[in-house]
Amino acid sequence: MNQPEIIYEDNHLIVVNKKSGDLTQGDKTGDITLSDTIKEYIKKKYNKPGDVFLGTVHRLDRPTTGIVLYARTSKALTRMNEMFKNKTISKTYWAVTEKEPSKTQDTLIDFLAKNEKQNKSYVKKEGASDAKRAELSYQLIGNGTNYSYLEIELATGRHHQIRVQLSNIGCIIKGDLKYGAKRSNKDGSIHLHARRLTFIHPVKNEPVEILANPPKDALWDEFLSISQKG
Repeated sequence: MNQPEIIYEDNHLIVVNKKSGDLTQGDKTGDITLSDTIKEYIKKKYNKPGDVFLGTVHRLDRPTTGIVLYARTSKALTRMNEMFKNKTISKTYWAVTEKEPSKTQDTLIDFLAKNEKQNKSYVKKEGASDAKRAELSYQLIGNGTNYSYLEIELATGRHHQIRVQLSNIGCIIKGDLKYGAKRSNKDGSIHLHARRLTFIHPVKNEPVEILANPPKDALWDEFLSISQKG
């Protein structure tokens, strides 16, 4: 795994702009995780003997890019977990989709069930025994020649939530074969990026806003330029 791109760091938190393919937490592949790499980085940078504490606050799917936040102390981890649970953290994502949505902005509420064997989620009827409520709001930022650019505010954090909810309205994320994309991206990524995170610092009690630039490619560059004009 390459050197992680650290975009925020203090004594309590460390934030990485994750690349596609990086694994935020261990899975059955047994591949090296981003947290292993960051522990190594902290160990070297601060010359720390023994084990380094690093708490995973939230995750991103392997093909997704963008902000991943880790806690460097147990106090910060407990408080950040509380914030995620109480939804006092604002999470903004960017998605490049194969189609333009029928509405320029909307709130989507669905009930999702995860199929463990397929590692995939499905939209179910409300009241289905295994289904959990999922909510997001999106806004159309602009259109390119073949794709649309959406900004998404996530209200809940369900498995593959953005991918399945957008696919359900016909706005499949570029490269996301699992949810119906026409073709894969060459590097195995999907065009979904965790763009912004805003919260109150768990120890300093100050507002924090973290922005992560998307990977360099023509579509993301166009998205970036449209969003900056807006």
